[in-house]
Amino acid sequence: MVATLIHSTIEAPLGGLEVADVSRHERLTAMREGRLGSVHSWELVTAVDGPGTRLTTFLSGCPLQCLYCHNPDTLAMKDGHPVTSDELLTRIARYQGVFRATGGGITLSGGEVLMQPAFAARILRGAKDLGIHTAIDTSGFLGAAATDAMLEDVDLVLLDVKSGDPDTYRRVTGRDLEPTLAFGRRLAKMPHGPEVWIRFVLVPGLTDDIDNVERVAEYAASLNEIMPGTVTRVEVLPFHQMGRDKWAALGRDYQLGDTQPPAPALTERVRDQFRAHRLTTY
Repeated sequence: MVATLIHSTIEAPLGGLEVADVSRHERLTAMREGRLGSVHSWELVTAVDGPGTRLTTFLSGCPLQCLYCHNPDTLAMKDGHPVTSDELLTRIARYQGVFRATGGGITLSGGEVLMQPAFAARILRGAKDLGIHTAIDTSGFLGAAATDAMLEDVDLVLLDVKSGDPDTYRRVTGRDLEPTLAFGRRLAKMPHGPEVWIRFVLVPGLTDDIDNVERVAEYAASLNEIMPGTVTRVEVLPFHQMGRDKWAALGRDYQLGDTQPPAPALTERVRDQFRAHRLTTY
């Protein structure tokens, strides 16, 4: 910690986390070293973002432009709050008893956590030193930014596979699919690698095509062929419009305004496609 990282307290959404008052030059240096991160918010939640009660921290910055993003206010790293790794770890340490009692831990989300790999690595290492279960929620698009040492401190990867068809993936995210697939294969090949939960957002008329879903299911099953037990869970997440007001507030064009949540029958059809590949699916 350098002397120029002076703290001042702010209100929610950081919920008591202190923000570092730091010059632009020092901020960039501290972020490169992982001593400082751009944080949007955090929350304590149960049965979301991993097992047990989780302290989920949303980091700012994301390389994707997902049409259904429900946190568009996390897309730009510059819009986050500068928070030191020491400050966040102090907050995490307060909940050790809760984590032990519920089988929970921390989850680093976003935005995209791998936009800030040095900061994430410090938080994950610090959490493991405290004996806390760790998870990252990632698209995998920036998987190459995660070092093996960092991934060794991750117990669970929530891997968002947004499409199995490359053209659909590009339509949804504006990016290529292959980096996500490569990251999952890398995780499966790691000795004693992290547990993986595959997440798939079901959007009627966009990602619900049978062949598209089948590709995601085949991919998830292929990771278990590389290393049995890699993918322990698939979550089919029905599309919703909870982020629509945020898009409007930011002056962004929300292209899915006429898209309705999937009917229960469609959601169950998609879940059955994954179950047909012997994947535990919710």
